[in-house]
Amino acid sequence: MEIKKYIEENERRFIDELFGLIRIPSISSLSSHKPYMQECAEKWCELLLAAGADRAEIMESDGNPLVFAEKHVSDNAQTVLVYAHYDVMPAEPLELWNSDPFEPVIRDGRIWARGADDDKGQAMIQVKAFEYLVKENLLTHNVKFIFEGEEEIGSPSLNAFISKHREMLRSDIILVSDTSMLGADLPSLTTGLRGLAYWEIEVTGSNRDLHSGHFGGAVANPINTLCEILAKVIDKDGRITIPHFYDDVEDVPQKEREMIAQIPFDEKKYMEAIGVKALKGEKGYATLERNSCRPSFDICGIWGGYTGEGAKTVLPSKAYAKVSSRLVANQKHEKISQLFIDYINSIAPEYVQVKVTPMHGGEGYVCPIDLPAYQAAEKGFAKAFGKQPLAVRRGGSIPIISDFEKILGVKTVLMGFGLESDAIHSPNENFRLDIFRKGIEAVVEFYKEWE
Repeated sequence: MEIKKYIEENERRFIDELFGLIRIPSISSLSSHKPYMQECAEKWCELLLAAGADRAEIMESDGNPLVFAEKHVSDNAQTVLVYAHYDVMPAEPLELWNSDPFEPVIRDGRIWARGADDDKGQAMIQVKAFEYLVKENLLTHNVKFIFEGEEEIGSPSLNAFISKHREMLRSDIILVSDTSMLGADLPSLTTGLRGLAYWEIEVTGSNRDLHSGHFGGAVANPINTLCEILAKVIDKDGRITIPHFYDDVEDVPQKEREMIAQIPFDEKKYMEAIGVKALKGEKGYATLERNSCRPSFDICGIWGGYTGEGAKTVLPSKAYAKVSSRLVANQKHEKISQLFIDYINSIAPEYVQVKVTPMHGGEGYVCPIDLPAYQAAEKGFAKAFGKQPLAVRRGGSIPIISDFEKILGVKTVLMGFGLESDAIHSPNENFRLDIFRKGIEAVVEFYKEWE
């Protein structure tokens, strides 16, 4: 049976199975959701066995459980290791959703729900392509699956798990669907990812909250001071001011900059899609370079003092911020993390106490476009989407990808099918059904093309 017909005949079941996964609120950042992580892992085991895996089991880690499954075809066959994650981001702010984030609905040809794209929908693409190949006796590769439940918090347990289970995870290529394309009519393959470093900052002033009338103007306000500190991290040209931050940043080769310049990109539409009137970034670089090939720094959250209804004239004792930096190839997140801590401590004024706590991080990744498995993915995209995909670097981070290469010695091909309009990590996350179908086709073709 042709893949298009198989999808058509089984799509209702595919969607029902995906909806069952989405209804499980597997939010890894919330300790109270620990039971849901186990439930989601169990659900994936059931689905992988039903799809044709010889075995599927839940494996313990230092954190949330992992799912491992495999299908062995031949000792002489090449092995694909499929990686995905079953954890999702928190859904807040809930009031901005047009429907319940954990009660998926189909509207306007899209699935609307948290995890519809990232990464339950994209993981389902991989599983359903595998199912088709097994059911139709077309599978000529050994296939292994490793699904984790901590990607959205930096995969803190997976590194140790990989190191411990090298032989079990041995493979010839790693296949991942957790990235995005340039557009629905502009298919692309991700050839590079940025790394990440993340911190929490705590600024303490007085030993208790103070009356702003009695103490304002005489005692430092931690929120004011925190804002002043963070404002110094980026200069007027969009450059990060941390000493030695750029020491290991490789300049984008001119040839690659020329390739990026050829990518069809409508800056006006880009701004309209996210509701801004102008763009801002590092001087001397185009937008598509800034958000993929260059490092960045962002305040992800800031809080302190009184934020309830009405007014309260208080000078707070403490202020907090969560901040992150996207890194590029060659930048080591441990080194950058320490440089940031040293810098913040060096500019912190004596009238407050500053504590910087490093959280998670990871290195960037680059996939060679002459890799045979990458070229097979290109052919898969071309067959499913009707045009040759572009090779692009993307600005997001999947820290474990660089760890896979370091520990297992295997390259990863990033066959992602998301769109910017899918609003991952935001209210009203969604996933286009037509892309879901084409994604399954593309992965099936990858297996046919890679020898």
